[in-house]
Amino acid sequence: MKTLLPLFKTDAAFSSLILRLTLGAVFLPHGAQKVLGLFGGYGFSATMASFTGQMHIPAVFAFLAIMAEFAGAIALILGFFTRVAAFGIASTMAVAIVMVHYANGFFMNWAGTQKGEGFEYHLLAIGIAVALIVRGGGLWSVDRAVAKKLAE
Repeated sequence: MKTLLPLFKTDAAFSSLILRLTLGAVFLPHGAQKVLGLFGGYGFSATMASFTGQMHIPAVFAFLAIMAEFAGAIALILGFFTRVAAFGIASTMAVAIVMVHYANGFFMNWAGTQKGEGFEYHLLAIGIAVALIVRGGGLWSVDRAVAKKLAE
């Protein structure tokens, strides 16, 4: 079991706590849109159909992207498998930049004057996710408690 220690090991940094709670809180509503149809979302079936039919994403990757935003956000809030959850979100955002947002330029569509949204938001999410992959879940994370047990 000690081979899993690097996955869970983290410091007691307050900054990591803030980063993971922020990323989790931002992505949970997006995941709830895709899975539950909340906040004006279409729910799981319609999101899968859109990803696989319109965007031509293979079903397994579409499912993983949806789960990264929903289950990954919950995992981040709890600080459980922080690195895995952050990697899932970073991967999803990187694909979103390449497939959709890069063509719209850097800036978000604050004024509603362009066709779609730029990728600045996605870069911020990737930056936060990378910091969490490097540092771990930090203070008050399940990962920290698991790491202590594994180290014994």
